[in-house]
Amino acid sequence: MKNIQTTTLNRSTFMFPLALVLFEFAVYIGNDLIQPAMLRITQDFGVSATWAPSSMSFYLLGGACLAWLLGPLSDRLGRKRVLLAGVLFFALSCLLTLLTQNITQFLMLRLLQGIGLTVISAVGYAAIQETFEERDAIKVMALMANMSLLAPLLGPVLGAFLIDYVSWHWGFVAIACLAFLSWFGLKAKMPQQQRSVTRQPFIYLFDDFKTLYTDKKFLGLSLALPLVNLPLMLWIALSPVMLVEELKFSSVQYGLAQFPVFIGLILGNVALIKMIDRYPLGKTIFMGLPIMLLGTLILMFGVFWQHYLSVCLLVGMTLISFGEGIGFSVMYRFALMSSEISKGTVAAGVSMLLMLSFFVIIEVVRALYVQFHVLAFGLSCFVLIGLWFLKPRAILKQEMQRRKENHQF
Repeated sequence: MKNIQTTTLNRSTFMFPLALVLFEFAVYIGNDLIQPAMLRITQDFGVSATWAPSSMSFYLLGGACLAWLLGPLSDRLGRKRVLLAGVLFFALSCLLTLLTQNITQFLMLRLLQGIGLTVISAVGYAAIQETFEERDAIKVMALMANMSLLAPLLGPVLGAFLIDYVSWHWGFVAIACLAFLSWFGLKAKMPQQQRSVTRQPFIYLFDDFKTLYTDKKFLGLSLALPLVNLPLMLWIALSPVMLVEELKFSSVQYGLAQFPVFIGLILGNVALIKMIDRYPLGKTIFMGLPIMLLGTLILMFGVFWQHYLSVCLLVGMTLISFGEGIGFSVMYRFALMSSEISKGTVAAGVSMLLMLSFFVIIEVVRALYVQFHVLAFGLSCFVLIGLWFLKPRAILKQEMQRRKENHQF
């Protein structure tokens, strides 16, 4: 594989990630703005409110559908060309939502919009990792995460405004406009060095994926990502039903309840940036996961002592999001660098595992929620974090030991 020269992080080189994070913000708010409006959307389409989480799960499934193609395609055609085409596709699919007449059409377009997640994870993130030095790349990822977290912070509040004062259709128009704006920024600021790094015929990509998915180290480090990320994804998918339907929060109260959860994630990313140069790479993961486990225990306390449920939900999820902020960007770096295969293909492999895991688990927990309500949510979060302490933790410790022996701190 052809080596691409990396650069250091400064004000000039940060303009590319800044343009990318604007698209990332558009993609994320494409979920966080729409999810609070799903109760109104299901009413408009004349279906049950239990369809609300499916908007998110289909969005995530769309993120998995073309990862196998877009990552390797960017290896061959160049990251910039594929990224710009993906941004335009996402914007147009948002505008087409205005023409939907029923829930089936709506969910199919949510599936297409979800391809924007692949463009970010399989192409955009690979470009970031290749452009910057290792620790600078992690800092950029954490900074991007903080800026993109404006989406889950503002999304519920703006979604409540859409519900109460205007039509939900305008949300998709605004998201499309943001995507078009990011396209111009990426065209101007994305480095030209992000070009094709392999000349292999496309037939070889199947061999690459076979090699990737039979690599125990890659699987262990990559499957650790959804275990850590899924509690927050389940919260985003189910909190409209839990807070509004079950606990009778108003739309505004629901929006405000998201603030401590995502501020926790922001503070976790800030803590990571502060600590990343002080500890061996990976150490912050072992700091963050016990905090996440504590958060799941608080969730379970609220499940069994319903009088404290709303407080336990917010405190527990805040701790979970804080722990995720400390560890996730580093875990992603470990997963991406776990194979020598072209990084577009590796990023696509990680993305497919992430998105398929999100889709399957969210749909399973959605079905369980119909029967067991908040118990299904709390127990799922506890099990997911608990599973990380088994095989993924052991593989991560082995990888950190290998890096230590090779003096890769």
